[in-house]
Amino acid sequence: MAKTLTRRGLVGSGLAATGALAVGVLARRAGGRSAEPESPRMHIGLVTYMVGAKMDLPTLIGVCEKSGMEGVELRSTHKHGVEPHISAERRRQVRALFEKSPVRCYALGTACEYHSPDPETVRKNIDLTKKFIDLAADLGCWGVKVRPNGLPKGVSEEKTLHQIGASIRTCAEYAAPKKVNVFVECHGRGTSRPDRMMRIMKICDHPSACLAWNCNGIDIQDGSIKRYYRMCAPYIKHVHIHTLTEKGYPWEELFGLLKADGFRGFTMIETHYKGDDAVGFLKAQREAFLKLAT
Repeated sequence: MAKTLTRRGLVGSGLAATGALAVGVLARRAGGRSAEPESPRMHIGLVTYMVGAKMDLPTLIGVCEKSGMEGVELRSTHKHGVEPHISAERRRQVRALFEKSPVRCYALGTACEYHSPDPETVRKNIDLTKKFIDLAADLGCWGVKVRPNGLPKGVSEEKTLHQIGASIRTCAEYAAPKKVNVFVECHGRGTSRPDRMMRIMKICDHPSACLAWNCNGIDIQDGSIKRYYRMCAPYIKHVHIHTLTEKGYPWEELFGLLKADGFRGFTMIETHYKGDDAVGFLKAQREAFLKLAT
């Protein structure tokens, strides 16, 4: 099937603008799922947080198609309803919806976290992560997002970081044979500091675990993110961006660093937007992305 895909055919079907992504979709249908998207450039997508939180799945995919979003990270608890409890038949339906679209179901965004001093709470979060990993494998997703969420009082920092790192390793070991990545969002009061995130990843020490750079204010030192970014760069395989058309984060520096590193993954929009023109908003973000990324 992939051998018959030509530029003329793409133009005829109205997909010329997303031709490289379509090739990637066809490659996945042929049986492959790679660690990176099939393209010589980085990609833009949407975390379904606020912008897409109240959209059902067909509406969400339609908005992404119209606005040029290349993939989605489906955040748990939102209206699209893609959760671990859905049936095998519903999983096939969800996968089929994306396979008919140039939009990739790239990742699942969970709220799974492993910092609690209560061992039973940690175990439940690990078990839930595994259920999301199973779902991701069924849908053909690249990865599952997890996070640290703070440093509990009365527990040493080192103990908490070791607990988080060891928990993520357990999840990554489960994910590896399913060809799913576990990506850790730089998140949480205290834990989002990049040097602590790097420590967590070193403790985890598994090739199926990586970082999602989250574009936090704490990244910036003396007006630059370079020091902390370089510290974490070996682990960064995914990026959460915010409103690119607003100031407050050094977007030009970030994209310059990503380009210098040959980043080929997704930069996913995760922002506070609450307006009523999602397509227009996302088109503006894509335009800003193209200027920064090319």
